[in-house]
Amino acid sequence: MTDPTPLDRAHAAMQAAPQDDAARLRFYERLADCELFILLDRDPEDDQIAPRMFDLEGGRFVLVFDREDRLADCVGAAAPYAAMSGRLIVGMLAGQGIGLGVNPGVAPSSILIPEQAVAWLAQTLTHAPAEVEARPQELTSPGGLPDNLLMALDAKLAGVGGLAQLAYLAGVAYQGAGRSHVLAFVDAVPGAQPALARAVSEALIFSGVEAGVLDVAFFAASDPMAARLAKVGLRFDLPQSATATRAAPAAPGMDPDKPPRLR
Repeated sequence: MTDPTPLDRAHAAMQAAPQDDAARLRFYERLADCELFILLDRDPEDDQIAPRMFDLEGGRFVLVFDREDRLADCVGAAAPYAAMSGRLIVGMLAGQGIGLGVNPGVAPSSILIPEQAVAWLAQTLTHAPAEVEARPQELTSPGGLPDNLLMALDAKLAGVGGLAQLAYLAGVAYQGAGRSHVLAFVDAVPGAQPALARAVSEALIFSGVEAGVLDVAFFAASDPMAARLAKVGLRFDLPQSATATRAAPAAPGMDPDKPPRLR
């Protein structure tokens, strides 16, 4: 028996506490973040894919798996597929009346996600934080934040390795404004700020913290503010990529800047 995947564990936690909104949100977060293998009718052509459709109870579905061997076990033979993140898949399917069959019959996380839930997840993932110009006046140690949010931040930041050196979580006060918390990234890669801000926004949303607010800031390591943050902030070390370059994607869905199109 193989070890459970992160999606298996999130699904089990959701099933064990059906009334727990936070557990359900964490499952959807894992689904969006993990790499999924989508079953196709035929091999991809350029940037177009043709997912195999299934008419099941509750609507029309495409099948996705969080491991290649699970796809093979379900189909029982070699079959064409494309690998891409869950967020790309739900973005493609949203509004088309198509649901997701996740690991159907081959894993503990087997579940049918109806098209309404797919549309909700796609909309949730498009949420972008507002951008403002402000510089902290006072920094303090963080306090009073729910454990759910801290765990969500830790998991989310582990998935954005290479986009910044590290981050500090601290209490903050701005001139003429109230107190809040800020997650400040140090030495972010040029152009990575929007992706990092979205990652923090998603951690806040999927942690289930109601009416939560968490500011995001960016500083160079040479900025005196970085030294102030180091004195009082909770430090998160981001995993670093082995190299700043990567090979060209081998299949549709591997390039986040050029998602595949449904045919």
